[in-house]
Amino acid sequence: MFFIVKEERHGFCAELRGAIMTILLKNGHVVDYVNGFEGKKDILIKDGFIRALGDNLECDDKNARVVDCNGLTVIPGICDMHVHLRDPGQTYKEDIITGCEAAVAGGVTALACMPNTKPPVDNKETVKYILDKAKKAKAKVYPVGCITKGMQGKELCDYDELKAAGCVAVSDDGRPVESANMMAQAMVKAHYAGLKVISHCEDLEIIDGGIINKGKISQQLGVKGMSRLSEDIITARELAIAQDTQMPIHIAHVSTKGSVNTIRGNTHIGVMCTCETAPHYFMMTDEKLLSRDADYRMNPPLREEDDVMAITAAITDGTIDCIVTDHAPHSAEEKADFEKAPNGVVGMETSLAATLTGLYHTGTISLMHIVRLMCVNPRKILGIEGGSLGIGDIADIAIFDADESWTVDPEKLHSKSKNTCFKGMTLKGRVKYTLVNGKIVYEDK
Repeated sequence: MFFIVKEERHGFCAELRGAIMTILLKNGHVVDYVNGFEGKKDILIKDGFIRALGDNLECDDKNARVVDCNGLTVIPGICDMHVHLRDPGQTYKEDIITGCEAAVAGGVTALACMPNTKPPVDNKETVKYILDKAKKAKAKVYPVGCITKGMQGKELCDYDELKAAGCVAVSDDGRPVESANMMAQAMVKAHYAGLKVISHCEDLEIIDGGIINKGKISQQLGVKGMSRLSEDIITARELAIAQDTQMPIHIAHVSTKGSVNTIRGNTHIGVMCTCETAPHYFMMTDEKLLSRDADYRMNPPLREEDDVMAITAAITDGTIDCIVTDHAPHSAEEKADFEKAPNGVVGMETSLAATLTGLYHTGTISLMHIVRLMCVNPRKILGIEGGSLGIGDIADIAIFDADESWTVDPEKLHSKSKNTCFKGMTLKGRVKYTLVNGKIVYEDK
């Protein structure tokens, strides 16, 4: 039998030719939010697609691989809609191939890569470069283009061109669009081009060189702080624009109680807003910075306990739509100086385990809710396929042991860079297998 499956509409083009492999997943605890199922099932995969689900399935293909998933959880592959691959231009930190190696080690089968590369992703040629290189990667890569040319905030990009080239969204992530008028224009034009606008909410005048959360820890360390107001005021601005233009907006990496409250209030009155957060914002506070270790520095920064509680509550009540990583690799040399180091941490290999540790094993949310946050909603927001385990679906799957504990050793991470804020932490939940297009691309050994 011969199959060709193309997803050119969403920027990812994968071709499945011939009988790639027959795999039978036996006795797994399947969690499928889209189809409303949770329970023990076998899954038969052939030629990259799910062909059957049931009890006590058998396979007559003598070359089939049977994977015993007893005691393991089977979910759709994770979609991380906020990743920095540093490619092109800064491949000493990460590249598309190594970034996807890190992704599949964490159960991530699809990712959206941010445009603050060198050069920025503001034209079809750079998008083509990313997609061409991604053909050899283990995970599916969906480019995010720039809102403004060169991320300079002066001129809007050609969104029709970016969409046609394969982008799924636009963002100037890493810096804000400083002009409210320009952001309003962007939201309208991007929407009609079929692109989601992702906002990095930061007022640079308020930040004024701050490097960690502004509060008692910044005062104790004698360093300039980053006020919550910086995030809160631009979040409020974006929501006001969304309400006025009747256009959707996605708020990146929410970290403050103020932003959470603003988003919750606006979505309740019908403003078209979705948002995301990352595991470090519900797992850690700025007290980690007392070590003066730049691996705990990111933007937005780790906040205080009230913010952690607000983020957790927003995940629980559905205000926050997605858990992402903001995977941001930097070299050890760049991170060596606490006050001068660039912001950012790697996260794709720890995101599922951290979420299980911080939210599932504490009884805060269910596995079904985690699948919604990490597998379904990001794809829905970006308009890309996948996220379910029904018959006929592409077999992009993550399989993990929810109860296995492991200690994060940066040197064992697959990313080129090792700047993880979870280093030395014991997490509960470990990815055992990752499948992309019905092929096992990662196996924990």
